[in-house]
Amino acid sequence: MNIRSLGRAAYAPTYEAMQAFTAGRAAETPDELWVCEHPPVFTQGLAGRLDHLLAPGEIPVVQTNRGGQVTYHGPGQVVAYPLVDLQRAGYFIKEYVYRVEEAVIRTLAPFNVIGHRVAGAPGIYVRLDDPGSHALLPQRPQRKVVGQGKAEPDFTGLGKIAALGIKVSRHCTYHGVALNVGMDLQPFERINPCGYQGLRTVDLSTIGVAASWDEVAQALSQKLAALLAP
Repeated sequence: MNIRSLGRAAYAPTYEAMQAFTAGRAAETPDELWVCEHPPVFTQGLAGRLDHLLAPGEIPVVQTNRGGQVTYHGPGQVVAYPLVDLQRAGYFIKEYVYRVEEAVIRTLAPFNVIGHRVAGAPGIYVRLDDPGSHALLPQRPQRKVVGQGKAEPDFTGLGKIAALGIKVSRHCTYHGVALNVGMDLQPFERINPCGYQGLRTVDLSTIGVAASWDEVAQALSQKLAALLAP
């Protein structure tokens, strides 16, 4: 996997470049990982509803073709775009999502932050009262019981530290994952993050971790490259 650091990159041209790369790649095209941070922007997924944009104000809103609802990107957030040929890699989208989430969990661990999954809500979450707790969440994904309906995600006591938004075209992925390091979190209050009213968004700095953007970007890049390998 070729890792490309884009630095501070405007969202719309980066989105267009991902689309062009995916449309133009051939069976032998090496996978790439683009790592960057964006100027302030709200992005809407295919399922995005206008009522989840509460007060965007001066921050631009970009419609995209990824899955999911609205989210925010801004300085101090590591954004990683894995451009992976899943057919060549030999695993399907559900496994891909698991691997991306696992890369975030393993990136957080050396900072003594334990990342958690929540059933029905892609992304990585931390306990607000004890970010280093290894205790299993009652709302973690578990084996389905026959006849049991789908439960609504439960974010009690949690803050979201990483968001996923993915698109697959011709077996190839683009868009990706955003991990919050040291941000102005106020713009998240202008939306229902990922479509959930009242969902708390956090970054490493607000839970007491002093880490630089470069440090986290390098760690996440290494974990993604390793875990997304065939």
